[in-house]
Amino acid sequence: MINKIAVLTSGGDAPGMNAAVRAVVKTALINGLEVIGIRRGYAGLLEEDFIEMKRGSVSDILQRGGTMLLTARCERFKTPEGVAAGAEILRRNHVDGLVVIGGNGSFCGAQKLNDLGIATIGLPATIDNDLAYTEASIGFDTAINTALYALGNLRDTSYSHGRVNVVQVMGRHCGDIALHSAISCGAEGVFLPEREPDILSLCKTINKRRDLGCLLNIVVVAEGCSLSLEEIKNILAKQTGAEIRTTVLGHVQRGGSPTSYDRLFASRLGAYAIDLLLNGQTGRACGQKYGRLVDFSFEEALAINKDIDDSLLKLFEMLSK
Repeated sequence: MINKIAVLTSGGDAPGMNAAVRAVVKTALINGLEVIGIRRGYAGLLEEDFIEMKRGSVSDILQRGGTMLLTARCERFKTPEGVAAGAEILRRNHVDGLVVIGGNGSFCGAQKLNDLGIATIGLPATIDNDLAYTEASIGFDTAINTALYALGNLRDTSYSHGRVNVVQVMGRHCGDIALHSAISCGAEGVFLPEREPDILSLCKTINKRRDLGCLLNIVVVAEGCSLSLEEIKNILAKQTGAEIRTTVLGHVQRGGSPTSYDRLFASRLGAYAIDLLLNGQTGRACGQKYGRLVDFSFEEALAINKDIDDSLLKLFEMLSK
């Protein structure tokens, strides 16, 4: 029987986390459950930084970026002793189920708690979109649109001065933000962590465009690319003779009001998590396949390797010529 649940957000924040928290809390309360919020992720769990959650606790948060429960990294929770302490704290506080909203590392922690008998459900929230078991993660759509807005502004000034703008977006191991935003903004080049950069081909493309009178060139680079921004800048300058400017978008991609898609997706996932718990399901990672909500065991979800979508990469290569 589930009578009391807890919810936490962990790892990097993502727009839409608040929408997920709101859906979890409201769905649980409607079903007669008691709800507590755990502040600052697993660090807050170990410090028993708990707050009682009522309907008023989640009013006016749907449109806000970040997470009202706060988030933090916790090295202690990566140890067996830390996980055991967390499980004991949840039992002592009579928590029957836990909803974890976060990414890969957060799911690893949730899986360990589940192995110790804590009924746990995970919701994917990471702007990198690096969880392979689901088509999308909470915050990804907002991050793309944030990057797209900045890239649009850079296109204007790049055209005015006839420059090449090299723009770094987030994505240490996954190039989804870079590839999606590059296609959406009409970039001429994109460098991804999953593929070796073919910078000499890009140089030929830029030179050909300049010969045709096309002065505008945008190159999108994922932060996990094997070449640094400085290396890319130097090679492009030497091979093309163009003026090169670099821009790092950085953590601006993490913030901002979530898009309609992220609000709706997070809300659906939050309600789905409570439905799973009420139906006796545990150790499940929620996600989306072909537009439908699905769930996998943590073990299965974490075992699927993420790679770039080759069909999108081919589309970019065709449209960027």
